[in-house]
Amino acid sequence: MSKYLEFNTPATKEAMELASDFRLKNQGLTYLDRVFWNIPKAALYEEAIFRNEGKMIDHGPFLVNTGKHTARAAADKFVVKESSTEDKIWWGIYNRPYSAEKFNQLFARLQAWAQGEEFFVQDCYAGADPEFRLPIRVITEKAWHSMFARNMFITTDDRDTLKKFVPEFTIIAVPGFKVDPVIDGTRSETGIIINFDQRIAIIANSMYAGEIKKSVFTVLNYLLTFSDVLPMHCSANVGPNGDAAIFFGLSGTGKTTLSADPKRRLIGDDEHGWSSNGIFNFEAGCYAKVIQLSAEAEPEIYACTKRWGTILENVVYDPVTRRIDLNDDFITENTRASYPLDFISNVVPEMMVNTHPKNIIFLTCDASGVMPPIARLTPEQAQYHFISGYTSKIAGTEIGLGIEPQITFSACFGAPFMVRHPYEYAEMLKQRMLKHKANCWLVNTGWVGGRFGVGKRISIRHTRNLLNAALDGKLNDVKYRKDKLFNFEVPLSCPDVPEDILEPSNSWGNKDEYWKKYDALAARFIENFKLFESGCAQEVINSGPKRFQK
Repeated sequence: MSKYLEFNTPATKEAMELASDFRLKNQGLTYLDRVFWNIPKAALYEEAIFRNEGKMIDHGPFLVNTGKHTARAAADKFVVKESSTEDKIWWGIYNRPYSAEKFNQLFARLQAWAQGEEFFVQDCYAGADPEFRLPIRVITEKAWHSMFARNMFITTDDRDTLKKFVPEFTIIAVPGFKVDPVIDGTRSETGIIINFDQRIAIIANSMYAGEIKKSVFTVLNYLLTFSDVLPMHCSANVGPNGDAAIFFGLSGTGKTTLSADPKRRLIGDDEHGWSSNGIFNFEAGCYAKVIQLSAEAEPEIYACTKRWGTILENVVYDPVTRRIDLNDDFITENTRASYPLDFISNVVPEMMVNTHPKNIIFLTCDASGVMPPIARLTPEQAQYHFISGYTSKIAGTEIGLGIEPQITFSACFGAPFMVRHPYEYAEMLKQRMLKHKANCWLVNTGWVGGRFGVGKRISIRHTRNLLNAALDGKLNDVKYRKDKLFNFEVPLSCPDVPEDILEPSNSWGNKDEYWKKYDALAARFIENFKLFESGCAQEVINSGPKRFQK
Protein backbone atom coordinates (compact mmCIF):
# COMPACT_ATOMS: atom_id res chain seq x y z
CA MET A 1 0.00 0.00 0.00
CA SER A 2 1.14 3.55 -0.63
CA LYS A 3 2.72 5.19 2.38
CA TYR A 4 0.95 8.44 1.44
CA LEU A 5 -2.62 7.15 1.69
CA GLU A 6 -4.23 6.96 5.13
CA PHE A 7 -7.21 4.66 5.39
CA ASN A 8 -8.12 1.53 7.24
CA THR A 9 -7.70 -1.89 5.67
CA PRO A 10 -9.69 -4.99 6.74
CA ALA A 11 -7.37 -6.06 9.61
CA THR A 12 -6.32 -2.62 10.85
CA LYS A 13 -8.16 -2.83 14.16
CA GLU A 14 -6.71 -6.26 14.96
CA ALA A 15 -3.19 -5.54 13.66
CA MET A 16 -1.54 -5.42 17.11
CA GLU A 17 -3.68 -7.95 18.99
CA LEU A 18 -1.11 -10.76 18.64
CA ALA A 19 2.05 -8.62 18.67
CA SER A 20 5.28 -9.67 20.33
CA ASP A 21 6.80 -7.40 22.96
CA PHE A 22 10.02 -7.75 20.95
CA ARG A 23 9.02 -5.15 18.37
CA LEU A 24 10.56 -4.34 15.01
CA LYS A 25 12.23 -1.26 16.48
CA ASN A 26 14.42 -3.71 18.44
CA GLN A 27 15.63 -4.95 15.07
CA GLY A 28 16.34 -1.53 13.63
CA LEU A 29 13.07 -0.97 11.71
CA THR A 30 11.62 2.30 12.98
CA TYR A 31 9.08 4.95 11.98
CA LEU A 32 6.93 2.37 10.22
CA ASP A 33 3.31 3.02 9.34
CA ARG A 34 1.36 -0.08 10.40
CA VAL A 35 2.56 -3.54 11.30
CA PHE A 36 0.15 -6.49 11.15
CA TRP A 37 1.31 -9.04 13.71
CA ASN A 38 0.59 -12.75 13.37
CA ILE A 39 -2.82 -12.20 11.83
CA PRO A 40 -4.50 -15.47 10.75
CA LYS A 41 -4.99 -16.70 7.23
CA ALA A 42 -8.58 -15.49 6.81
CA ALA A 43 -7.53 -11.93 7.67
CA LEU A 44 -4.53 -12.22 5.34
CA TYR A 45 -6.88 -13.30 2.53
CA GLU A 46 -8.89 -10.12 3.05
CA GLU A 47 -5.79 -7.94 3.22
CA ALA A 48 -4.23 -9.49 0.12
CA ILE A 49 -7.42 -9.12 -1.93
CA PHE A 50 -7.99 -5.58 -0.66
CA ARG A 51 -4.45 -4.70 -1.78
CA ASN A 52 -4.97 -6.35 -5.18
CA GLU A 53 -2.09 -8.76 -4.58
CA GLY A 54 -3.90 -11.67 -6.22
CA LYS A 55 -7.25 -13.31 -6.93
CA MET A 56 -9.47 -15.81 -5.18
CA ILE A 57 -10.31 -18.50 -7.69
CA ASP A 58 -12.75 -21.38 -8.06
CA HIS A 59 -12.97 -23.49 -4.85
CA GLY A 60 -11.10 -20.85 -2.82
CA PRO A 61 -7.31 -20.94 -3.45
CA PHE A 62 -5.49 -17.62 -3.62
CA LEU A 63 -3.68 -17.10 -6.92
CA VAL A 64 -0.74 -14.74 -7.43
CA ASN A 65 1.58 -13.74 -10.22
CA THR A 66 5.15 -13.23 -9.03
CA GLY A 67 6.19 -10.97 -11.89
CA LYS A 68 9.59 -11.35 -13.53
CA HIS A 69 10.86 -13.73 -10.86
CA THR A 70 9.06 -17.05 -11.34
CA ALA A 71 11.92 -19.07 -9.81
CA ARG A 72 14.82 -18.67 -7.43
CA ALA A 73 17.45 -16.11 -8.33
CA ALA A 74 20.24 -18.56 -7.47
CA ALA A 75 22.98 -16.34 -8.89
CA ASP A 76 21.96 -13.45 -6.61
CA LYS A 77 22.49 -15.18 -3.26
CA PHE A 78 25.26 -14.01 -0.90
CA VAL A 79 26.48 -14.92 2.59
CA VAL A 80 28.16 -12.33 4.77
CA LYS A 81 31.77 -13.29 5.44
CA GLU A 82 32.88 -12.42 8.97
CA SER A 83 34.96 -13.94 11.76
CA SER A 84 32.37 -16.49 12.94
CA THR A 85 31.77 -17.95 9.47
CA GLU A 86 34.85 -17.39 7.32
CA ASP A 87 36.46 -20.79 8.08
CA LYS A 88 33.21 -22.78 8.23
CA ILE A 89 31.36 -21.80 5.03
CA TRP A 90 31.74 -23.61 1.69
CA TRP A 91 32.56 -20.44 -0.23
CA GLY A 92 31.92 -20.44 -3.97
CA ILE A 93 29.18 -19.96 -6.53
CA TYR A 94 26.43 -20.95 -4.09
CA ASN A 95 27.80 -19.09 -1.08
CA ARG A 96 29.22 -15.92 -2.55
CA PRO A 97 31.05 -13.90 0.09
CA TYR A 98 29.60 -10.53 1.00
CA SER A 99 31.40 -8.08 3.25
CA ALA A 100 29.98 -7.11 6.64
CA GLU A 101 30.59 -3.46 5.76
CA LYS A 102 28.52 -3.75 2.57
CA PHE A 103 25.75 -5.48 4.49
CA ASN A 104 25.58 -2.73 7.09
CA GLN A 105 25.35 -0.13 4.33
CA LEU A 106 22.64 -2.11 2.57
CA PHE A 107 20.66 -2.60 5.76
CA ALA A 108 20.88 1.12 6.50
CA ARG A 109 19.35 1.90 3.10
CA LEU A 110 16.63 -0.69 3.77
CA GLN A 111 15.87 0.95 7.13
CA ALA A 112 15.45 4.30 5.42
CA TRP A 113 13.30 2.82 2.65
CA ALA A 114 11.04 1.08 5.20
CA GLN A 115 10.06 4.26 7.02
CA GLY A 116 6.38 5.01 6.52
CA GLU A 117 5.70 1.56 5.02
CA GLU A 118 3.31 -1.15 6.22
CA PHE A 119 4.60 -4.62 7.04
CA PHE A 120 3.30 -8.04 7.98
CA VAL A 121 5.01 -10.16 10.63
CA GLN A 122 4.72 -13.86 11.36
CA ASP A 123 6.48 -15.22 14.43
CA CYS A 124 6.85 -18.93 13.87
CA TYR A 125 9.20 -21.91 14.10
CA ALA A 126 11.31 -24.04 11.79
CA GLY A 127 11.75 -27.64 12.93
CA ALA A 128 9.11 -30.01 14.28
CA ASP A 129 11.41 -31.50 16.95
CA PRO A 130 11.16 -29.17 19.99
CA GLU A 131 14.78 -29.95 20.90
CA PHE A 132 16.06 -28.39 17.67
CA ARG A 133 13.28 -25.92 16.82
CA LEU A 134 14.40 -22.48 15.62
CA PRO A 135 12.21 -19.44 16.39
CA ILE A 136 12.07 -17.38 13.20
CA ARG A 137 10.45 -14.07 12.32
CA VAL A 138 9.25 -13.47 8.76
CA ILE A 139 8.75 -9.78 7.96
CA THR A 140 7.05 -9.18 4.62
CA GLU A 141 5.93 -6.29 2.51
CA LYS A 142 3.12 -8.37 0.98
CA ALA A 143 0.14 -9.87 2.84
CA TRP A 144 0.24 -13.02 0.72
CA HIS A 145 3.90 -13.61 1.64
CA SER A 146 2.77 -13.56 5.26
CA MET A 147 0.13 -16.13 4.33
CA PHE A 148 2.87 -18.20 2.68
CA ALA A 149 4.86 -18.12 5.92
CA ARG A 150 1.82 -19.38 7.84
CA ASN A 151 1.44 -22.23 5.34
CA MET A 152 5.07 -23.26 5.37
CA PHE A 153 6.27 -22.84 8.94
CA ILE A 154 5.07 -23.95 12.36
CA THR A 155 2.80 -21.39 13.98
CA THR A 156 1.07 -20.93 17.31
CA ASP A 157 -2.10 -19.08 18.30
CA ASP A 158 -1.18 -18.93 21.98
CA ARG A 159 -1.26 -15.25 22.92
CA ASP A 160 1.21 -15.56 25.77
CA THR A 161 3.74 -17.41 23.59
CA LEU A 162 3.43 -14.80 20.85
CA LYS A 163 3.73 -11.94 23.34
CA LYS A 164 7.04 -13.33 24.65
CA PHE A 165 8.36 -14.42 21.24
CA VAL A 166 11.97 -13.45 20.46
CA PRO A 167 13.30 -14.60 17.09
CA GLU A 168 16.66 -16.31 16.69
CA PHE A 169 16.67 -15.55 12.96
CA THR A 170 14.72 -13.02 10.90
CA ILE A 171 13.80 -13.08 7.21
CA ILE A 172 12.93 -9.72 5.63
CA ALA A 173 11.17 -10.10 2.26
CA VAL A 174 10.84 -6.76 0.47
CA PRO A 175 10.10 -7.13 -3.27
CA GLY A 176 9.68 -3.35 -3.55
CA PHE A 177 13.25 -2.67 -2.43
CA LYS A 178 15.91 -2.87 -5.12
CA VAL A 179 19.58 -3.30 -4.40
CA ASP A 180 22.08 -1.34 -6.48
CA PRO A 181 24.92 -3.32 -8.12
CA VAL A 182 27.16 -0.26 -8.12
CA ILE A 183 26.58 0.64 -4.48
CA ASP A 184 25.92 -2.81 -3.01
CA GLY A 185 28.28 -4.97 -5.06
CA THR A 186 25.52 -7.31 -6.22
CA ARG A 187 25.06 -8.91 -9.63
CA SER A 188 21.69 -7.28 -10.30
CA GLU A 189 18.93 -5.31 -8.59
CA THR A 190 17.88 -8.53 -6.84
CA GLY A 191 19.67 -9.80 -3.77
CA ILE A 192 19.32 -12.59 -1.22
CA ILE A 193 21.85 -11.81 1.50
CA ILE A 194 22.22 -13.97 4.64
CA ASN A 195 24.05 -12.67 7.69
CA PHE A 196 24.70 -15.40 10.29
CA ASP A 197 26.37 -12.98 12.69
CA GLN A 198 23.39 -10.60 12.85
CA ARG A 199 20.90 -13.45 12.29
CA ILE A 200 19.16 -11.64 9.43
CA ALA A 201 18.40 -12.55 5.82
CA ILE A 202 17.24 -9.93 3.31
CA ILE A 203 15.30 -10.88 0.18
CA ALA A 204 15.18 -7.83 -2.09
CA ASN A 205 13.36 -7.29 -5.39
CA SER A 206 11.83 -10.77 -5.75
CA MET A 207 8.19 -11.70 -5.36
CA TYR A 208 8.90 -15.44 -5.67
CA ALA A 209 7.88 -16.95 -2.31
CA GLY A 210 10.29 -19.85 -2.67
CA GLU A 211 13.08 -17.46 -1.68
CA ILE A 212 11.58 -17.21 1.82
CA LYS A 213 11.35 -20.96 2.20
CA LYS A 214 14.84 -21.66 0.87
CA SER A 215 16.46 -18.90 2.91
CA VAL A 216 15.20 -20.55 6.10
CA PHE A 217 16.41 -23.92 4.78
CA THR A 218 19.86 -22.46 4.08
CA VAL A 219 20.02 -21.10 7.62
CA LEU A 220 19.14 -24.49 9.11
CA ASN A 221 21.66 -26.23 6.86
CA TYR A 222 24.35 -24.29 8.65
CA LEU A 223 23.18 -23.96 12.24
CA LEU A 224 21.93 -27.52 12.81
CA THR A 225 25.20 -29.21 11.87
CA PHE A 226 26.69 -27.79 15.08
CA SER A 227 23.96 -29.65 17.03
CA ASP A 228 24.80 -33.00 15.34
CA VAL A 229 21.70 -32.84 13.15
CA LEU A 230 22.04 -33.75 9.46
CA PRO A 231 19.95 -31.23 7.45
CA MET A 232 18.60 -32.79 4.26
CA HIS A 233 16.93 -31.62 1.06
CA CYS A 234 14.61 -34.60 1.03
CA SER A 235 11.06 -35.80 1.46
CA ALA A 236 10.28 -38.44 4.07
CA ASN A 237 7.57 -40.96 4.83
CA VAL A 238 7.00 -43.90 7.14
CA GLY A 239 5.45 -47.32 6.57
CA PRO A 240 2.87 -49.13 8.71
CA ASN A 241 5.65 -50.88 10.64
CA GLY A 242 7.44 -47.65 11.51
CA ASP A 243 10.01 -48.06 8.73
CA ALA A 244 11.00 -44.56 7.67
CA ALA A 245 12.37 -43.68 4.24
CA ILE A 246 13.95 -40.48 2.93
CA PHE A 247 13.97 -39.27 -0.69
CA PHE A 248 16.69 -36.90 -1.91
CA GLY A 249 16.29 -35.01 -5.17
CA LEU A 250 16.12 -31.62 -6.84
CA SER A 251 12.86 -30.03 -7.98
CA GLY A 252 11.37 -31.98 -10.86
CA THR A 253 12.86 -35.36 -9.96
CA GLY A 254 9.69 -36.67 -8.32
CA LYS A 255 10.57 -36.12 -4.67
CA THR A 256 7.15 -34.77 -3.68
CA THR A 257 5.18 -37.13 -5.93
CA LEU A 258 6.96 -40.34 -4.93
CA SER A 259 6.89 -39.66 -1.20
CA ALA A 260 3.12 -39.03 -1.31
CA ASP A 261 2.36 -42.76 -1.21
CA PRO A 262 -1.14 -43.70 0.03
CA LYS A 263 0.32 -46.84 1.64
CA ARG A 264 2.74 -44.82 3.75
CA ARG A 265 2.30 -41.76 5.95
CA LEU A 266 3.99 -38.53 4.87
CA ILE A 267 6.39 -36.81 7.28
CA GLY A 268 7.15 -34.01 4.83
CA ASP A 269 7.89 -33.30 1.19
CA ASP A 270 11.11 -31.25 1.06
CA GLU A 271 13.26 -30.44 4.09
CA HIS A 272 14.16 -32.59 7.10
CA GLY A 273 16.66 -33.13 9.87
CA TRP A 274 18.11 -36.48 10.98
CA SER A 275 19.05 -36.34 14.64
CA SER A 276 19.75 -38.98 17.27
CA ASN A 277 16.00 -38.88 17.97
CA GLY A 278 14.93 -39.72 14.40
CA ILE A 279 13.58 -37.74 11.43
CA PHE A 280 11.78 -34.41 11.73
CA ASN A 281 10.29 -31.99 9.22
CA PHE A 282 11.63 -28.46 9.08
CA GLU A 283 8.28 -27.16 7.82
CA ALA A 284 4.54 -27.40 8.32
CA GLY A 285 3.62 -27.10 4.65
CA CYS A 286 4.29 -28.24 1.10
CA TYR A 287 5.47 -26.22 -1.88
CA ALA A 288 4.76 -28.51 -4.81
CA LYS A 289 5.21 -28.06 -8.54
CA VAL A 290 1.80 -28.31 -10.18
CA ILE A 291 2.50 -28.08 -13.90
CA GLN A 292 0.50 -30.81 -15.70
CA LEU A 293 -0.73 -32.15 -12.38
CA SER A 294 -3.57 -34.63 -12.77
CA ALA A 295 -6.17 -36.12 -10.46
CA GLU A 296 -5.31 -39.58 -11.79
CA ALA A 297 -1.54 -39.53 -11.21
CA GLU A 298 -1.35 -37.38 -8.08
CA PRO A 299 -4.83 -37.17 -6.52
CA GLU A 300 -3.86 -35.76 -3.12
CA ILE A 301 -1.69 -32.93 -4.43
CA TYR A 302 -4.23 -32.21 -7.17
CA ALA A 303 -6.99 -31.89 -4.55
CA CYS A 304 -4.95 -29.21 -2.78
CA THR A 305 -5.17 -26.97 -5.86
CA LYS A 306 -8.90 -26.71 -5.19
CA ARG A 307 -8.86 -25.83 -1.48
CA TRP A 308 -9.23 -22.60 0.43
CA GLY A 309 -5.90 -21.83 2.06
CA THR A 310 -3.73 -22.96 -0.85
CA ILE A 311 -1.61 -20.32 -2.56
CA LEU A 312 -1.09 -20.89 -6.29
CA GLU A 313 1.87 -19.18 -7.94
CA ASN A 314 1.84 -18.27 -11.63
CA VAL A 315 -0.90 -20.74 -12.58
CA VAL A 316 -2.92 -19.67 -15.63
CA TYR A 317 -6.64 -19.10 -14.97
CA ASP A 318 -9.76 -17.90 -16.74
CA PRO A 319 -10.66 -14.50 -15.24
CA VAL A 320 -14.35 -15.04 -16.00
CA THR A 321 -14.90 -18.53 -14.60
CA ARG A 322 -11.94 -18.33 -12.18
CA ARG A 323 -10.96 -21.88 -13.15
CA ILE A 324 -7.30 -22.81 -13.42
CA ASP A 325 -5.48 -24.63 -16.19
CA LEU A 326 -2.65 -26.69 -14.71
CA ASN A 327 -1.43 -27.70 -18.18
CA ASP A 328 -0.76 -24.15 -19.33
CA ASP A 329 2.90 -23.11 -18.95
CA PHE A 330 2.45 -19.68 -20.57
CA ILE A 331 3.83 -17.88 -17.50
CA THR A 332 6.35 -20.52 -16.40
CA GLU A 333 6.99 -24.26 -16.14
CA ASN A 334 7.58 -23.68 -12.45
CA THR A 335 3.97 -23.25 -11.33
CA ARG A 336 3.66 -23.89 -7.60
CA ALA A 337 1.15 -24.59 -4.84
CA SER A 338 1.79 -23.79 -1.18
CA TYR A 339 -0.51 -25.54 1.26
CA PRO A 340 -0.47 -26.77 4.87
CA LEU A 341 0.88 -30.28 5.35
CA ASP A 342 -2.36 -31.40 7.00
CA PHE A 343 -4.13 -30.96 3.65
CA ILE A 344 -2.60 -34.38 2.87
CA SER A 345 -4.82 -37.03 4.45
CA ASN A 346 -2.18 -39.55 5.50
CA VAL A 347 0.32 -37.14 7.02
CA VAL A 348 2.10 -37.77 10.32
CA PRO A 349 0.48 -35.08 12.54
CA GLU A 350 3.60 -34.55 14.66
CA MET A 351 5.71 -34.10 11.48
CA MET A 352 8.42 -36.26 13.06
CA VAL A 353 9.09 -39.90 13.92
CA ASN A 354 11.33 -41.36 16.59
CA THR A 355 12.62 -44.03 14.25
CA HIS A 356 15.49 -43.98 11.77
CA PRO A 357 15.34 -44.55 8.00
CA LYS A 358 15.76 -48.10 6.75
CA ASN A 359 15.95 -46.91 3.15
CA ILE A 360 17.61 -43.85 1.63
CA ILE A 361 16.59 -42.94 -1.92
CA PHE A 362 18.64 -40.74 -4.24
CA LEU A 363 16.38 -39.54 -7.05
CA THR A 364 18.22 -38.62 -10.21
CA CYS A 365 16.62 -37.39 -13.41
CA ASP A 366 19.02 -38.70 -16.07
CA ALA A 367 18.40 -36.65 -19.22
CA SER A 368 20.97 -38.69 -21.17
CA GLY A 369 18.84 -41.85 -20.81
CA VAL A 370 21.63 -44.25 -19.81
CA MET A 371 21.35 -44.78 -16.04
CA PRO A 372 19.56 -47.89 -14.71
CA PRO A 373 16.15 -47.27 -13.11
CA ILE A 374 17.40 -48.47 -9.71
CA ALA A 375 20.74 -49.45 -8.18
CA ARG A 376 21.91 -50.40 -4.68
CA LEU A 377 24.86 -48.46 -3.24
CA THR A 378 27.50 -49.28 -0.64
CA PRO A 379 28.01 -46.66 2.11
CA GLU A 380 31.06 -45.27 0.27
CA GLN A 381 29.20 -45.23 -3.06
CA ALA A 382 26.37 -43.46 -1.24
CA GLN A 383 28.84 -40.78 -0.13
CA TYR A 384 30.20 -40.44 -3.67
CA HIS A 385 26.76 -40.07 -5.25
CA PHE A 386 25.53 -37.84 -2.44
CA ILE A 387 28.45 -35.46 -2.95
CA SER A 388 28.04 -35.68 -6.74
CA GLY A 389 24.28 -35.10 -6.69
CA TYR A 390 23.87 -35.97 -10.35
CA THR A 391 20.56 -34.99 -11.90
CA SER A 392 19.04 -32.64 -14.48
CA LYS A 393 17.65 -29.20 -13.81
CA ILE A 394 14.07 -29.17 -15.07
CA ALA A 395 12.67 -26.20 -16.97
CA GLY A 396 11.46 -23.32 -14.82
CA THR A 397 13.00 -24.22 -11.46
CA GLU A 398 15.71 -21.56 -11.81
CA ILE A 399 15.86 -18.32 -13.76
CA GLY A 400 17.41 -18.80 -17.19
CA LEU A 401 16.60 -22.47 -17.75
CA GLY A 402 15.14 -23.35 -21.15
CA ILE A 403 12.84 -26.16 -22.19
CA GLU A 404 15.52 -28.84 -22.42
CA PRO A 405 16.74 -30.31 -19.10
CA GLN A 406 20.30 -29.42 -18.20
CA ILE A 407 22.58 -32.18 -16.92
CA THR A 408 24.01 -30.94 -13.66
CA PHE A 409 25.72 -31.98 -10.47
CA SER A 410 24.21 -30.50 -7.32
CA ALA A 411 26.11 -31.55 -4.21
CA CYS A 412 23.95 -33.21 -1.57
CA PHE A 413 21.04 -32.92 -4.04
CA GLY A 414 20.70 -29.30 -2.98
CA ALA A 415 23.99 -27.45 -3.49
CA PRO A 416 22.45 -23.94 -3.55
CA PHE A 417 21.31 -24.45 0.06
CA MET A 418 24.34 -26.29 1.47
CA VAL A 419 26.44 -23.86 3.46
CA ARG A 420 29.22 -26.19 4.62
CA HIS A 421 31.49 -28.39 2.50
CA PRO A 422 29.52 -31.33 1.00
CA TYR A 423 31.84 -33.90 2.60
CA GLU A 424 30.69 -32.67 6.04
CA TYR A 425 27.13 -33.68 5.19
CA ALA A 426 28.19 -36.89 3.40
CA GLU A 427 30.18 -38.09 6.41
CA MET A 428 27.20 -37.46 8.69
CA LEU A 429 25.02 -39.45 6.26
CA LYS A 430 27.45 -42.40 6.15
CA GLN A 431 27.70 -42.61 9.94
CA ARG A 432 23.92 -42.72 10.22
CA MET A 433 23.66 -45.35 7.46
CA LEU A 434 26.12 -47.60 9.26
CA LYS A 435 24.64 -47.06 12.71
CA HIS A 436 21.07 -47.78 11.62
CA LYS A 437 21.87 -50.36 8.88
CA ALA A 438 20.07 -48.39 6.17
CA ASN A 439 20.00 -49.39 2.49
CA CYS A 440 20.76 -46.72 -0.09
CA TRP A 441 19.21 -46.76 -3.58
CA LEU A 442 19.92 -44.65 -6.64
CA VAL A 443 16.64 -44.28 -8.56
CA ASN A 444 16.49 -42.79 -12.05
CA THR A 445 13.27 -40.91 -12.83
CA GLY A 446 14.63 -39.54 -16.11
CA TRP A 447 14.68 -40.80 -19.67
CA VAL A 448 14.89 -44.26 -21.23
CA GLY A 449 15.53 -45.30 -24.83
CA GLY A 450 17.63 -42.24 -25.55
CA ARG A 451 18.34 -38.75 -24.27
CA PHE A 452 15.73 -36.02 -23.86
CA GLY A 453 14.03 -35.45 -27.22
CA VAL A 454 14.74 -39.00 -28.41
CA GLY A 455 13.68 -41.34 -25.62
CA LYS A 456 10.81 -40.90 -23.18
CA ARG A 457 10.46 -40.26 -19.44
CA ILE A 458 10.39 -43.49 -17.47
CA SER A 459 6.89 -44.56 -16.41
CA ILE A 460 6.01 -43.31 -12.93
CA ARG A 461 4.19 -46.63 -12.47
CA HIS A 462 7.44 -48.54 -12.98
CA THR A 463 9.30 -46.16 -10.67
CA ARG A 464 6.66 -46.61 -7.96
CA ASN A 465 6.82 -50.41 -8.31
CA LEU A 466 10.62 -50.34 -8.02
CA LEU A 467 10.44 -48.12 -4.96
CA ASN A 468 7.74 -50.23 -3.32
CA ALA A 469 9.84 -53.34 -3.85
CA ALA A 470 12.88 -51.65 -2.28
CA LEU A 471 10.91 -50.28 0.68
CA ASP A 472 9.11 -53.60 1.28
CA GLY A 473 12.34 -55.60 1.22
CA LYS A 474 11.42 -57.46 -1.97
CA LEU A 475 14.76 -56.58 -3.57
CA ASN A 476 16.79 -58.05 -0.74
CA ASP A 477 16.83 -61.59 -2.12
CA VAL A 478 16.84 -61.10 -5.90
CA LYS A 479 19.95 -61.53 -8.06
CA TYR A 480 22.01 -58.49 -8.99
CA ARG A 481 24.55 -57.58 -11.65
CA LYS A 482 27.54 -55.28 -11.21
CA ASP A 483 27.32 -52.19 -13.38
CA LYS A 484 30.26 -52.08 -15.82
CA LEU A 485 31.08 -48.43 -15.21
CA PHE A 486 29.77 -47.48 -11.77
CA ASN A 487 30.20 -50.87 -10.05
CA PHE A 488 26.95 -50.47 -8.13
CA GLU A 489 24.46 -53.34 -7.97
CA VAL A 490 21.48 -53.44 -10.34
CA PRO A 491 18.68 -55.98 -9.70
CA LEU A 492 17.99 -58.44 -12.50
CA SER A 493 14.32 -58.71 -11.60
CA CYS A 494 11.65 -56.85 -9.67
CA PRO A 495 7.96 -57.64 -9.03
CA ASP A 496 5.61 -55.88 -11.47
CA VAL A 497 8.48 -54.42 -13.54
CA PRO A 498 9.48 -55.89 -16.94
CA GLU A 499 13.04 -57.25 -16.82
CA ASP A 500 13.95 -55.27 -19.95
CA ILE A 501 13.39 -52.05 -18.00
CA LEU A 502 16.18 -52.97 -15.58
CA GLU A 503 18.76 -53.01 -18.38
CA PRO A 504 18.58 -49.55 -19.99
CA SER A 505 20.69 -50.53 -23.03
CA ASN A 506 17.82 -52.79 -24.14
CA SER A 507 15.66 -49.77 -25.01
CA TRP A 508 18.33 -48.21 -27.23
CA GLY A 509 18.27 -49.08 -30.90
CA ASN A 510 22.05 -48.67 -31.16
CA LYS A 511 24.01 -50.36 -28.32
CA ASP A 512 27.30 -48.74 -29.35
CA GLU A 513 25.74 -45.33 -29.06
CA TYR A 514 24.39 -46.27 -25.62
CA TRP A 515 27.85 -47.21 -24.31
CA LYS A 516 29.41 -44.07 -25.75
CA LYS A 517 26.80 -41.96 -23.96
CA TYR A 518 27.22 -43.91 -20.72
CA ASP A 519 31.00 -43.58 -20.90
CA ALA A 520 30.65 -39.85 -21.54
CA LEU A 521 28.46 -39.55 -18.45
CA ALA A 522 31.05 -41.42 -16.37
CA ALA A 523 33.66 -38.97 -17.59
CA ARG A 524 31.51 -36.06 -16.42
CA PHE A 525 31.16 -37.66 -12.98
CA ILE A 526 34.94 -38.03 -12.71
CA GLU A 527 35.59 -34.48 -13.85
CA ASN A 528 32.99 -33.05 -11.47
CA PHE A 529 34.32 -34.95 -8.46
CA LYS A 530 37.74 -33.35 -8.87
CA LEU A 531 36.16 -30.31 -7.20
CA PHE A 532 35.76 -32.29 -3.97
CA GLU A 533 38.69 -34.73 -3.93
CA SER A 534 40.92 -32.64 -1.67
CA GLY A 535 38.32 -32.80 1.10
CA CYS A 536 37.28 -36.45 0.73
CA ALA A 537 38.54 -39.80 2.02
CA GLN A 538 40.28 -41.99 -0.58
CA GLU A 539 37.70 -44.79 -0.30
CA VAL A 540 35.01 -42.33 -1.34
CA ILE A 541 37.04 -41.17 -4.34
CA ASN A 542 37.61 -44.82 -5.33
CA SER A 543 33.85 -45.46 -5.26
CA GLY A 544 33.26 -43.42 -8.39
CA PRO A 545 32.89 -44.76 -11.95
CA LYS A 546 35.65 -46.05 -14.20
CA ARG A 547 35.83 -45.25 -17.91
CA PHE A 548 34.57 -47.95 -20.31
CA GLN A 549 37.23 -50.37 -21.52
CA LYS A 550 36.50 -52.20 -24.78
